[in-house]
Amino acid sequence: MVKHLYGWMSFRMRLKICYIMLCVFSVTLILTTYHLFGAEDIQNEPKSHIVKKSTETLYIMDKKIQELEDRIIQLERNGPKKFPNVKNLSYKDKKRILVSGGAGFVGSHLVDRLMSDGHSVTVVDNFFTGNKKNIEHWIGHNNFEVINHDIVNPLFIEVDQIYHLASPASPPHYMLNPVKTIKTNTLGTINMLGLAKRVGARLLVASTSEVYGDPEIHPQSEDYWGHVNPIGPRACYDEGKRVAEALCYAYARKENIEVRVARIFNTYGPRMHIHDGRVVSNFIFQALENLPTTIYGTGKQTRAFQYITDLVEGLLALMNGNYSLPVNLGNPDEYAIEEFAYLIKNFVGSSSPIVFKESLEDDPQKRKPDITRAKTYLNWSPKVMLEEGIQKTVDYFRKEVEMSRKQENSNMK
Repeated sequence: MVKHLYGWMSFRMRLKICYIMLCVFSVTLILTTYHLFGAEDIQNEPKSHIVKKSTETLYIMDKKIQELEDRIIQLERNGPKKFPNVKNLSYKDKKRILVSGGAGFVGSHLVDRLMSDGHSVTVVDNFFTGNKKNIEHWIGHNNFEVINHDIVNPLFIEVDQIYHLASPASPPHYMLNPVKTIKTNTLGTINMLGLAKRVGARLLVASTSEVYGDPEIHPQSEDYWGHVNPIGPRACYDEGKRVAEALCYAYARKENIEVRVARIFNTYGPRMHIHDGRVVSNFIFQALENLPTTIYGTGKQTRAFQYITDLVEGLLALMNGNYSLPVNLGNPDEYAIEEFAYLIKNFVGSSSPIVFKESLEDDPQKRKPDITRAKTYLNWSPKVMLEEGIQKTVDYFRKEVEMSRKQENSNMK
């Protein structure tokens, strides 16, 4: 009965009860002290005895208070979970949406937006690079479901739209198991297209700017066929995504599947893995730890960085629009890597040196998207300025680093 009563109560009400009980304990302490010694005995009692008995009483009261606090915490855990606000859509407007790789960096932000818009979302992820922490705030919601599944195996589910984001995306991750990366982008894409065919769903595949390889034209438009080393260390990802695109249009031509292809350029923001090996995460982590900032190559190679919320808006516009050819989604503001390293160091306030190391094999020397197609057909362009996005990302990384330190210190005790 008491358990059910607590489950019904709001957190504010529970705090009030806690406060009242603490007051009761305080009064009890005073009365207990008075009872132990008596009004007349207190004057005759040696001070050392009074201090000792008072200390013992305080210890008992402190233990009771701690038990009460633990009980409140336990009740909060068992009580109704509070979710972020979501729209209440009608049955006609509410879509059943599958997000493969939905526990990853990009996928989890997309899930947040889809859930907030009121849709029914299913995340499928094998958690190779994804993290349950990224989506835990939705677990238990009626509109949300998560399936621990590897998409190299078929999946049978009823959906209206499929965002196919599953694949390791950072060089250290996709080069760790190149055969697995190829399977995810080929067999996994075939399975997602097969699902789309069975249920009549529209599918969006998350491709990449890496399909352009080390480009010979600048900036890169969607008409450019690319300059990719098919047998290099990055080929498992580059060629895997190129095959994924080819599969999409083969299914579109032969099976009348509605497909959308997003060629995603460098994206950053909260929930990036601290040690994923990408430029932004490397530079921020090294600056926060006051470690030497590592640049591979001359530092003259360029990249263009878009904030995660801009990418999510682009993915939604592409999925729900009528344009079916590949579309670049990226920020055309271009930065040399060395210039970007100094920018990060200044944001964090790091005094560590910059160290240059041997360039990585097949590392693109130029990267800048031509987003004319996105502007024309999707009415999309990035909105978040680099300074604003970097500040949010640095704040997130700082919290993650502090949390990691606390965990390490706790493990050492």
